Amino acid sequence: MPASPTPEGDVIGTVADWLESGHKAALATVVSTWGSSPNPTGSHLGIRDDGAITGSVSAGCVEGAVIHEAMEILKGAQPEIFDYGVTDEMAWEVGLACGGQISVLVRSVDKDMAGLYVEAKARTLKGIPVAVLTRIRDGATALLGEGQNNGPLEVSPDLTERTAEDIREGSSRLLESGDETYFIEAKVPPKRLIVVGAVHIAQALVPMAKIAGFQVSVIDPRGTFATAERFPGVEVITEWPDDALSEFVIDDQTAIVTLTHDPKFDDPVLQTALTSTAFYVGALGSRRTQAKRADRLKELGLDQAALDRLHGPIGLNISAASPAEIAVSILAEIIQEMRHAPNPENK
Repeated sequence: MPASPTPEGDVIGTVADWLESGHKAALATVVSTWGSSPNPTGSHLGIRDDGAITGSVSAGCVEGAVIHEAMEILKGAQPEIFDYGVTDEMAWEVGLACGGQISVLVRSVDKDMAGLYVEAKARTLKGIPVAVLTRIRDGATALLGEGQNNGPLEVSPDLTERTAEDIREGSSRLLESGDETYFIEAKVPPKRLIVVGAVHIAQALVPMAKIAGFQVSVIDPRGTFATAERFPGVEVITEWPDDALSEFVIDDQTAIVTLTHDPKFDDPVLQTALTSTAFYVGALGSRRTQAKRADRLKELGLDQAALDRLHGPIGLNISAASPAEIAVSILAEIIQEMRHAPNPENK
């Protein structure tokens, strides 16, 4: 099953902090799903020895049972996969049409294992696809990728070759090798969102995009607006947008949004973005503003095919009025494009 970038990296970070402070912890991971599952394969739930939790494996459907098993694991039991049914009633409560079944691996975590996951996240943030391979029998792990295997689990050349395709495709699954069962957990680089303009809409858009799993960068040469205080936890760049954009690798994993309403900021960025392979390019402005912008971009040499890629007016038409509502509409449109969902003629 394809892996999806999620805030689960924060789960591992929290678990690592627990271990550093002297607590014991267990990690529950969704290893397979059938039917409608609230959370995808690879989702994590961290459980501390005092019952504190972080993350989710089922949006609340079976967490109580998982926590009970985790407490037994922390007493010394071996890692184990537990199967849970999600009833139609449970599914309805978390927004699904019908129920399903999930299998959850529960194991204790030590500092080395947590460090392996932290390293996996660090590599994906650099654009490097990797995977964490876990042997179910004892929970031993290895970090795979770039032709290297790191960690206490020794991985045979045959198993390394078999998992290479999973890493390339971003697939997480259970697999058999000899007498052993393994779970390969692909870690794909997150989608990148580049926001040009540190305005009020950006202040609402950025944290939502971060929660949705995007790696976010904010560009604005106006240092009064582009500050870490206004945009905590993301990259803030106070260079001219076209100069800053030249430092990025813009590919089909990238979305670019311009929000400044200022041609000297927006136009050079759009000129670059619309001739790139970015999967989404959007610009704030009314239809009249968009028409004037299109004329300017044509003068810069862009053809109609490039202009047709521009989402403007930006965002899904939900009659958004406030900065927060506009941000919701923008993120919804980005996700719609990312998921290749049908694009209703509603603008």
